[in-house]
Parts: sequence; C-alpha cells; structure tokens
Amino acid sequence: KGNGMIGNIYSMGLALQALEATRKFYAPRKWDCAQAFSVVSAHDYQQPMAIAQVLPALVGTSYLDVAGLDCAATKDMSPNQQLPLSPVLGTHSVPRAPIQVHYSITNTLQGKHFHYSTSVTVPSGSTLLRVMEVAAEENPQTFSFETEQTSWGTYVTSIHGLAASTEDRTYWQFLSAGDALQEGVGIYKPQAGEHIQAVFSTY
Repeated sequence: KGNGMIGNIYSMGLALQALEATRKFYAPRKWDCAQAFSVVSAHDYQQPMAIAQVLPALVGTSYLDVAGLDCAATKDMSPNQQLPLSPVLGTHSVPRAPIQVHYSITNTLQGKHFHYSTSVTVPSGSTLLRVMEVAAEENPQTFSFETEQTSWGTYVTSIHGLAASTEDRTYWQFLSAGDALQEGVGIYKPQAGEHIQAVFSTY
C-alpha cells in the first residue's frame, strides 16, 4: 500500500524481517524499509505474537539470525549490561466516562439472513470484546457469541449461533466505517459514537 503497509499491521513484523534479510539483493524502492518502519513505529503492539515478530526487525535482524546467536556470551553478561527493569508505578483507578458504541451483526451469506443493531454504553477505553459482552448481556438471544483463545489473542468463532468454518472459508469480519479493523476484538478500543459492524464473510 502507498503508506508503507505490507498486508496488514499483523503481517508487518515478518514483512520487515524479509526486507531486512533481503536488503542486499534488491535496489531501494519508494515503499520499502523507511515507510514500513514508520507504520510499525506508529502502532501500539500489544499481542505477544505480533511483538515477537516485530522486535527482531526493530534491532536489524530476522529469525534467520537465530542460528548465529552466541548464547554463551548472552548468559555471561554482567548485571549492569543487561536491560534495566522498568519500575512498577503505583496506579490509582480513575473513573472513566461512559461512551456509547453502535454495534451491528450482519449475515447475507449463509442460511437465514439477518441484520441486527444495538447501542451499548461502556466506560471509555473499553475493548470491542467488552462492547460485545454488554450487547450479549442485554440481549443474549440476538447478540450471543463464542470465542476461542489463540496465540494472536481472542478469536470470535460464532455470533448469533452462526459459526465460522475453515471448510466453507467463512469468518466474522469486524469493520468500522467500512474498513476492516487492524486489531482483534480483545485489543481494539472503539471511540464514542463509533459504529462497529460484524459481517459474516468469506475469504
């Protein structure tokens, strides 16, 4: 993409590693490292798997360099050479202002088609997963959903009894203003008045 994104924000770690590993084999282009690094630098990664893929590129290496690591040298580092631990700061719980988020679920792909919408009130800074939980608490017959935990975080497997299927190549896609969300439901934090759409889709 023109802004330096290669695939989506979660594929950027491996993409940057590939760029780093093959840097000597291609001529610089407008879309390469500088733009791609600026995309990664601007994003607040929270998923451990995504962080694990981005970190090597940020220090100018890739997973290919693992074979050449000198583990003995790392083990023998003196305490003052090791990375400092961040101090744990005391935190005070500050009440968060309530916001309203619009949430809809749509299926025009399989079985009996449906479209339902609701508005829920959650504390500001709540994740999309919390929005979905509140919608399901208020109207379980319509907005019930199921999830599973993966190495990439919480994955929504079913909404309104309609399950995603690898056989049918179907999944629940989440959008805001028509654009696919770059973060999962356990990380993404909707803004006040935002409309989140869950659309049963195919790939």
